[in-house]
Amino acid sequence: MTLDKKIIKAKRATKIVFFICGLGLSSWAPMVPFVKQNLNIDETELGFLLLMLGLGALIMMPLSGFLMKKFGSRKVIAVGCTIVACFLPVLLLVPSFGAMLIVLLLFGSGIGMVDVAMNAHGIQVQNIYGKPIMSSLHGLFSVGGILGALGIGFLIKLGLEPIHAAIFISLVLIILILSQYKQLFDYLFEKTTIVTFTDKSQSTETNQVNENPWLNTKVLLLGFMCFTIFLSEGAMLDWSALFLNTSKNISLEFAGFGYACFSISMAFIRLVGDKIVDKLSSKFIVVGGCIIAVLGLLMMVCFDILPLILLGFVFLGIGASNIVPIFFSEGGKVNGVSSNASISTITTLGYAGQLVGPALLGFIAHHFSMEIAFITIAGLMFFVAIIYSLKK
Repeated sequence: MTLDKKIIKAKRATKIVFFICGLGLSSWAPMVPFVKQNLNIDETELGFLLLMLGLGALIMMPLSGFLMKKFGSRKVIAVGCTIVACFLPVLLLVPSFGAMLIVLLLFGSGIGMVDVAMNAHGIQVQNIYGKPIMSSLHGLFSVGGILGALGIGFLIKLGLEPIHAAIFISLVLIILILSQYKQLFDYLFEKTTIVTFTDKSQSTETNQVNENPWLNTKVLLLGFMCFTIFLSEGAMLDWSALFLNTSKNISLEFAGFGYACFSISMAFIRLVGDKIVDKLSSKFIVVGGCIIAVLGLLMMVCFDILPLILLGFVFLGIGASNIVPIFFSEGGKVNGVSSNASISTITTLGYAGQLVGPALLGFIAHHFSMEIAFITIAGLMFFVAIIYSLKK
């Protein structure tokens, strides 16, 4: 099959969008200690702030499928990216707790729009392209995560004020989305031929669109498993810097190294993940990945030697790397539900783990300890391994 140039350009543009989302979201990670310090708040109050970020995303995620159908996918992606870029620097300027609640709500809404739209767009491109690409797309998200986690700290180390570093990142986000806007699909198809890549087999089926995804058991199960995996990612994004700073006595300038190690390992495995998914069974990847991730979390908690702690972040990144792309690919081919609707639902449930879950971890950390919060994540990921191992 000869690939149309438009499909190749759309694939490249989609990769850039995933990169933009990863860069914008992860730039928040090294800013968290500064925000906590500026507002003089404790872990519970910080957890409540993070809850507002998640609430903004969760409000927009279910609406994004409707917005894509009405206005087109690339418009939703562009608006979401613009919101993220505009409000990123504002997070360092807000002088009060109440104002921060509103700003994080708006910032989260932009994240929610981009997350749903880019994954639905990626599934569409994958179906037309005829080969698995979701792992590499999420790999670009992780690459953005690496640069975001290190970028703010690196720019500050060069002498820039935190606000100027955030403005620089915002300008990069805007330039990138403007350069790729016309290459994205305007509208996504409601019906398409679905290509199956898991378990070394390839088959096709026509996806009918007559069922509510919120009533589909398979969609909900995939969504709740995504919740747990994204919870681990959200914990690294929002709590890793504070964990290294307060529990392991690492300076603020280098507190983003944990998330960077997590993102680097995840990015590397995801960038080669399409070949892994094509050769190994989905059950092997999901169950084995969860076990490796649990080992990494336990290493973070149990060791006080920095190289071993950072190795724990690496193991978590390796283990969790290809699990979510498999869940999204499976969600995009659930019979009886359109890919737009199923991806919107799975993304909403999944990213609830990334954006709302850390607020729950803040509650655990405040009343017990951050170590107990990380052990809780390990227990949930082990539970996912058990559930998926029983999947037919």
